[in-house]
Amino acid sequence: MAPILERDVLGLIHAPLGRDAQIAATLLKEAGLCAKVAPTLDDLVISLDDRTAFVVMTEESLRWADLRPLSAWIDAQPSWSDLPFIIMTARGGGPEHNPAAARLLEVLGNVSFIERPFHATTFISVTRSAMRARRRQYEARMRMEALDEGERRLQTALQAGRLGAWELDLATNALTTSSTCRSIFGRGPEDDFTYEDLLRSIHPEDIGRMKEAVRNTIETGADYAVAYRTVWPNGSVHGAEIRAQLHRDRTGRPVKLVGVSADITERLKAEEQQRHLNEVLEERVAERTRELEEAHQLVLAEVSQRERAEEQLRQAQKMEAIGQLTGGVAHDFNNLLMAVLGNLELLRKHLAGDVKATRLIDGALQGAKRGASLTQRLLAFARRQDLQVGPVDLARLVTEMEDLLQRSVGSRIAVGVAVPERLPPVSADANQVELALLNLAVNARDAMPDGGAIRIELKEIEHTAEADGLVPGRYVVLAVIDQGQGMDAATLQKAIEPFFSTKELGKGTGLGLSMVHGLALQLNGRLKLTSAPGRGTTAELWIPVSTTDVPEQEQRTATETSAEASPKRILLVDDDVLIAMSSADMLSDLGHEVVEAHSGKEALALIDGGATFDLMITDYSMPGMTGAELAKAARDRLPSLPILLASGYADLPSGIEIDVARLAKPYTQEQLATMLGKVF
Repeated sequence: MAPILERDVLGLIHAPLGRDAQIAATLLKEAGLCAKVAPTLDDLVISLDDRTAFVVMTEESLRWADLRPLSAWIDAQPSWSDLPFIIMTARGGGPEHNPAAARLLEVLGNVSFIERPFHATTFISVTRSAMRARRRQYEARMRMEALDEGERRLQTALQAGRLGAWELDLATNALTTSSTCRSIFGRGPEDDFTYEDLLRSIHPEDIGRMKEAVRNTIETGADYAVAYRTVWPNGSVHGAEIRAQLHRDRTGRPVKLVGVSADITERLKAEEQQRHLNEVLEERVAERTRELEEAHQLVLAEVSQRERAEEQLRQAQKMEAIGQLTGGVAHDFNNLLMAVLGNLELLRKHLAGDVKATRLIDGALQGAKRGASLTQRLLAFARRQDLQVGPVDLARLVTEMEDLLQRSVGSRIAVGVAVPERLPPVSADANQVELALLNLAVNARDAMPDGGAIRIELKEIEHTAEADGLVPGRYVVLAVIDQGQGMDAATLQKAIEPFFSTKELGKGTGLGLSMVHGLALQLNGRLKLTSAPGRGTTAELWIPVSTTDVPEQEQRTATETSAEASPKRILLVDDDVLIAMSSADMLSDLGHEVVEAHSGKEALALIDGGATFDLMITDYSMPGMTGAELAKAARDRLPSLPILLASGYADLPSGIEIDVARLAKPYTQEQLATMLGKVF
């Protein structure tokens, strides 16, 4: 609801005898306050509503009146409202000396008394105090409505993420669960589900681990996070992942656990299948190894070579399986972040004057953007991020990043750059190479907690033999060299594995080197690591030399491309209603007219019906008809229609060739405006 302005509210006056009503109305008008005179008490009650700021009445008008209708209205006020009443009493007739006036406090509640005769300044002062009190009530209502809206959005987000909410009272073990939470344990929406039911539903082999996690959270205050198998009433085995935080009272005593639950049955099945596949592969490898040992006892060089090849095959299969799983999770998370980022940005604009709300929203935005950065690393590891490969002047890229790198590693680290005068361009994605260089520099910084130096070198190498996964050819090598703690052979071997990290818990995702490794493979290059304990680490990113030169004309700056486009009529197509609503709000906030469609079929029906649009924005992954198929069908009908394709998977499947602008999810309103500026 829009805020109630002071000019929208008015005071009501009920003083039927003498000139009190006329005098009061005149004084209020001179003070810039709106007022309305109610001749009778019934008129007064009828006129009362949320926009009434205060009521001025004379004591004698209430002495013999039936106050029940007025009392009923007062009792029916919403929780935020306590309407101020100003009672004008006779000389010397204040509540201290006038029991009849004092009894009005019991009926009216929020009462201020003015003894007549009174000075005009006194009257205006009392009415302004009443106005201020009423304004605080309006502000309280807005805060309550904002909290209600926040709760609604939270429930929407929980439903979108298929998360079940729950709360456990530690004093009574009373468990409160949502219907989604109960369904994760095989219960219906109306079924009872106590804490004892929860414990009985956990797989016997996992119950001890669950109880230990609860105990640890209560004793240490650490976040509660555990995954375990569940046994449904029908005997089937499923999986649940539980996360929660500990709440304490004012004395610091733990009082309850509040958290969410998610169904991970499919994930557990996939992990079990992967474990089974690994066991089968290991058995086959072991069997084959035995055969080779028996057949080639006089030859352990050939056997060793075969063992290494089989180990590489097993690792490749494992990495491919993890990559597929990671890419899918990142895609779904990108879609969720799309709705969160868009709504938070718009909410921040609407609450620009509320300092506390802005601070809270900024914190949420930072968390969401960190989540978006994490999904980019996940997609890089899975080799599914969008690569805009072209000729890149690597020397210029490194030189221009020197200041950013120095700020990123801090004043305790010295950054040195060695760049040859002439260096050929490489075939790469400039943005991804920048991210890779930043990751390598941050890793180098973390390896030198007491300070040190990082050296960044570029050199051209002619690779002649096919080895280390590199085909013969010319490469530019980007090397990041630190003076840090270094790694032993075992750590070095695991360094590029996903989620492996030598940093403390909570200080690293273990995806930095995996992302750089994935990027190198996509570019037909290689990430080489050389390290030894106490001797630092050298990370080399090998990138093939480009067959074409860097264009002389530089790309437009972000300021130029993000210029606001004139208002357009835009067709927005997304099967996810939550994301469509968020994107439509961002476009409308930019001044554009938005028409929503939730499937390719619905969008084509609008076009075939004669509707005209300046631009179509469509999601790629939609059931029935993908965004690429919709784009082709729309181009058949309207060849000149600009089309913008958005997707949480930044890469399109192979075999799909379509000339449309691309926008990776999640995107901010600024990124959306920038892309619109490029399209138009």
